Amino acid sequence: MATSDGFGRRVLRYLESARNLVGCGGGAVGLGLHFAGLGGAWWPAVVAGLYGAGALLTPGARTDPPVVPPVVLPVVLPVDPLVPPGPSTASTSTPRPEPEPAPEPAPRPDPELAALADYLATVPLPDSVGVAGLLAALRSAEPGPVPEEIVRHRLPVAVAGYLRALTWRPWAGPDAPDPEAELGREVRRLVADLN
Repeated sequence: MATSDGFGRRVLRYLESARNLVGCGGGAVGLGLHFAGLGGAWWPAVVAGLYGAGALLTPGARTDPPVVPPVVLPVVLPVDPLVPPGPSTASTSTPRPEPEPAPEPAPRPDPELAALADYLATVPLPDSVGVAGLLAALRSAEPGPVPEEIVRHRLPVAVAGYLRALTWRPWAGPDAPDPEAELGREVRRLVADLN
């Protein structure tokens, strides 16, 4: 009976529901009929009736029942006690060889790093800033919070700043810092943080 939703949330959920919206549309049609001169003195009943018809005839939100996986029972074949055991059920069995341990799976490439490398291949970056070396170091680095932060945040922000600085270079003035030097400095800082 008690729910975690408060009264206000339930009211808001109803106000946003399809039933209420269709009912409001019906009520608006009723008001239109009143202003057109139809309905006479009974116009409030017409408006309320059209709202109620719209709200009651609109299907509610469907909630699919939870999917229950089918239960698979093991099949046990009956054993006839009068039949002597065959060669497959003999009491002497050959020892089974130990299974070889599975080789360690090769580390999967980071999809975010691959997407970043693909993006950086399309960006006109000078070779002197060392982005290719940073990407190689990121590929060979162990997974952890530092490489993850570099791939997800710090390198994209540095490249975006470089591209913005290139865009505004004509208006920056003669004493503005060189965008290429700034990007190279940030890349060297990222390589140092990675090591």
